[in-house]
Amino acid sequence: MSERRPIIAANWKMHKTHLEAIQAVQKLSYLLDRKDTERVEVVICPPFTALRSVQTLIDSDRLPYGLGAQNVHVEDEGAFTGEVSGPMLAALDVGYVIVGHSERRQLFGEDDATVNRKVKAVVRHGLVPIVCVGETLEEREAGGTQSKVAEQVRMAFDGVDAAAVSSAVVAYEPIWAIGTGRHAEPTDAGQVIEVIRGTLSERVGKDVGAAVRVQYGGSVKAGNIREFMVHPEIDGALVGGASLDPEELALIVKFR
Repeated sequence: MSERRPIIAANWKMHKTHLEAIQAVQKLSYLLDRKDTERVEVVICPPFTALRSVQTLIDSDRLPYGLGAQNVHVEDEGAFTGEVSGPMLAALDVGYVIVGHSERRQLFGEDDATVNRKVKAVVRHGLVPIVCVGETLEEREAGGTQSKVAEQVRMAFDGVDAAAVSSAVVAYEPIWAIGTGRHAEPTDAGQVIEVIRGTLSERVGKDVGAAVRVQYGGSVKAGNIREFMVHPEIDGALVGGASLDPEELALIVKFR
């Protein structure tokens, strides 16, 4: 049995004001008990405007949730209007940062080199990256899934030391499954995750490759989470739309 603790991360994307975020976390806290959060690590990734409010709530109520940001700038400070840096996130007790999400890659032009710089910015300040990788439908149909994902993993962690890699999280998110209602079959996802671990093992050693937690993401919901979690290679999920509803998110965390 795997010793890797499952991790469910809620990516709220550009949803919820800070007040709505507080209400959602409060409701979630009533729906989950300590046994749930001891078994599964829960990470909430609200918009930047709600980070402080959620962080204060987590601290004041001693809630057993991690706090994650959805993005970070590659530099620590400077004339970058509208951006948020690693030191700013660290000062808010943010523990995780989503890096390389397909929406960042497709809508905002982030390439593998930018993702690598962001991973380095995250680990430079003691934060943990949740590194997203995944293929398009065209790449999948052409049989290029494994080579595409392996290259994304190699590039993301290029120049990152083994200790930082071992604590990182990788999220395999096939782009064609995000927000579409479609999802990869658990066996297929597990095979891609084996490629992810193999790529990491080549880069930093088998022990590290075996220790890294790898999530699945892409139309995950309460109705299908167990299909993925019974697969030995899948260590959790990066959940988008379904995580906006505290009741749905609680059911995902409670998967059996």
